[in-house]
Amino acid sequence: MRRSSRPQVAIVDYGMGNLFSVKHACAYAGMEASTTSTAQELLAADAVILPGVGAFGDAMAMLARRDLVSVLRDIAASGKPLLGICLGLQLLMRESSEFGRHDGLGIIDGDVVRLEGGRDHGRAAKVPQVGWNRIHRRGAQAWTGSLLDGVPEDAYMYFVHSFYVRPVDPGLVVATTRYGPAEFCSGLRQGNVCAVQFHPERSGPDGLTIYRNLAARLPASIPEVQHA
Repeated sequence: MRRSSRPQVAIVDYGMGNLFSVKHACAYAGMEASTTSTAQELLAADAVILPGVGAFGDAMAMLARRDLVSVLRDIAASGKPLLGICLGLQLLMRESSEFGRHDGLGIIDGDVVRLEGGRDHGRAAKVPQVGWNRIHRRGAQAWTGSLLDGVPEDAYMYFVHSFYVRPVDPGLVVATTRYGPAEFCSGLRQGNVCAVQFHPERSGPDGLTIYRNLAARLPASIPEVQHA
């Protein structure tokens, strides 16, 4: 039996993510994606995607219940591409103040704080932010070589969130977004770990560029033959 020659991507299933849309975007970009909550499949994949929607504390509890906390830390340390999306970005941080204090994965040093509403160009900026907003480069070459490579400056992406991340090291921030009085980190990169606050799978052609960039970084799986 021959294995698929397309790159193998594992999407972390912990009961809190829009898995179908992420899987569909992976297929569009030429990757073979599967949803899983098992350590074996995550460790065997060419890349791992950590999506998510909902509350930080609940998500960490679900990851712990499935014994995936140490697995995700090991994947981040291994050099394997790890993409965090929306809540998946926030979970990478050390801690969150959402509905109390909660420990995160601690892969990236920093915290998660509430997005404050206010006025944005004369309009009310309500929380949560739901809808399209622009992302901006944090420096002229910030996206070069990252999963955002090729995305136009000031591209519109689709956001759904009430909290945002504050990395301790500002050098990790590759994209920012302004909402109301806040300019927050909407994309970061730390070695093999890349994460975004928006939903690239719901952000049209520019968002799908992120998935195509991920696919381009991965080797095709070597076909294997199983003998009877």
